[in-house]
This record gives sequence, C-alpha cells and structure tokens, in this order.
Amino acid sequence: MNLIANAEFSCPYCMATNNIQIDEDNDLNQQQIVDCQICCSPIEVVVTTGIHDKFNIVATTDNE
Repeated sequence: MNLIANAEFSCPYCMATNNIQIDEDNDLNQQQIVDCQICCSPIEVVVTTGIHDKFNIVATTDNE
C-alpha cells in the first residue's frame, strides 16, 4: 500500500504551481516549511484531510 500521495499548490509569492509529496501517516495537520520550486521563497504549508479523501493545502508566506 502506497502511503505517499502527490498534490499541487500555488506559491503565495509568485503563484507558480508547486508539487508536494504527502505522507498520509506523518504529514497531515503538521506545519512544514518548503521552498518554492520556481522563486525559492520559503512557504509555510499545512496539509489537512478534505472532502472525499482529498487534501486541503494551505500555503502562506513565511511572515504571515
């Protein structure tokens, strides 16, 4: 059983689409800092479970 899921979110700085791998056992409801794959700015990411087993990804700037 594969516990890693792929998802996308928009960078709050440059609005570019970024990919993220989500470990369903360890990453849900945890705050992570990731760098934008385009502009390299630090992004605070929180992943929660959404409707129909999809993910809600909240991506904010590092200073919000």
